[in-house]
Amino acid sequence: MIISLPSDPAWRAILDEEFEKTYFKKLIKSLEKSYVKEEVYPPKELIFNAFNKTLFEKVNVVILGQDPYHGKGQAHGLCFSIPQNVKLPRSLINIFKELNSDLGIPVPTHGNLESWANQGVLLLNTTLTVKAGQPLSHQNMGWEIFTDRVIKTLSDQKKGLVFLLWGRNAHVKEVLIDASKHTVLKAAHPSPFSAANGFFGCQHFSKTNEILKKQGLEPIDWRT
Repeated sequence: MIISLPSDPAWRAILDEEFEKTYFKKLIKSLEKSYVKEEVYPPKELIFNAFNKTLFEKVNVVILGQDPYHGKGQAHGLCFSIPQNVKLPRSLINIFKELNSDLGIPVPTHGNLESWANQGVLLLNTTLTVKAGQPLSHQNMGWEIFTDRVIKTLSDQKKGLVFLLWGRNAHVKEVLIDASKHTVLKAAHPSPFSAANGFFGCQHFSKTNEILKKQGLEPIDWRT
């Protein structure tokens, strides 16, 4: 079984050196065994979906998630997003509630966020795989080294990005971002356990669009 790496030439040029490192080769070898022996999400062909849906040159917003949804049929390689016709997870429901409160956008009937990704919103989990029914099960396998490199590379090679960091696990990534070149917006995680402690009312969607417009960029159409 072969796990497909990102197809975008720009991402490949940036990350090919990382793919050759010992930790990454060890990670991929371990994953290939896991996909044969047990249920792992997302499907192997969608592990790098965030990079394939949002080309490097198009990235203008980054939303950081933690790890993929661990229920059957939910994860498809974009943080917080689910395929069409899958029941909305509670965190995503809360994201849509804030979107409605912030911009008046009606709560969507589906949770596929590919339209965001296609506009330049990189929907990046810090861990890209998970065992079925076992959240955080693939932490410390090497994914965090890889995604930290992605965040640092975006910070170094681009300018004017908006980073949306929701929850403490995302907040710690702020040290990788050059705040003199980019905007970092932080809030509580949209989980039902924490959304009322600072996610609701954060207005990150309207704030992001104002920042983009000030740079002469197209605002994000946050409808799904």
